[in-house]
Amino acid sequence: MVKIQILSDLHLEAPAAYDVFEITPTAEYLALLGDIGYIKDASLITFLRKHLAKFKITFYVLGNHEPYHSSYATCKQHLLALQTETAQQESTGKFVLLDQTRYDLSPTVSILGCTLFSNITAAQKDYVSFGLNDFYHIADWTVETHVQRHESELRWLNAETQRIMGEPGRDRKIIIMTHYSPTVDARAIDPKHKSSNISSGFMTDLSSEACFSSERVAVWAFGHTHFNCDFEHEAHHTRFVTNQRGYYFAQSDGFDPAKTVEL
Repeated sequence: MVKIQILSDLHLEAPAAYDVFEITPTAEYLALLGDIGYIKDASLITFLRKHLAKFKITFYVLGNHEPYHSSYATCKQHLLALQTETAQQESTGKFVLLDQTRYDLSPTVSILGCTLFSNITAAQKDYVSFGLNDFYHIADWTVETHVQRHESELRWLNAETQRIMGEPGRDRKIIIMTHYSPTVDARAIDPKHKSSNISSGFMTDLSSEACFSSERVAVWAFGHTHFNCDFEHEAHHTRFVTNQRGYYFAQSDGFDPAKTVEL
């Protein structure tokens, strides 16, 4: 059995709480699914280092807030440096950046992870462009770049899912970890935002994609919406789950710092 503790959207950047927030382990693996803090804050790396000793492996998916007042390239540079550092040390747990990354956690469980930027629709392009801070606070980031990254990451997810489906044996299950939501299922959407004109900046309907419909995908964990859900898709039996804290002064209902998924 594989057991992973999942958290996202801690937003430790405001008010600064990198030295205050503590994750008490309830599993040997930890997955942080984005928007943990700002990479420009050295305290984010300090926070991660402090928690590495508590877990065998810490998986990290980049959200859209890590690169605020910086860039995605800078984020990856810092987090990959931490990954290299932990790979060379035996005294602490490993750090794994999930950036179009497959990680075989056991002989029967694989993790596929990426940010999975949303597919911003043409109808909502202007609303999203002017309505989301990402395009003001992240260097070299536009709606067009965002959509290009969505397309690239979706191609990768589908290809990796199909690759696993084609491998010998049928026992291997997949856990997908992303920051953005892969579904427009009503159970995954805050009712007050169901008619939002910027919804495609947060979620994408992937129900027709191989990565969504494959019987091998047992769990899909994500964040970004600040609305917690935990349900099983009736047709595909995939469990869709989030565990998002949200902003300190507007915390999300249902957040449980001890929450785990098991497979």
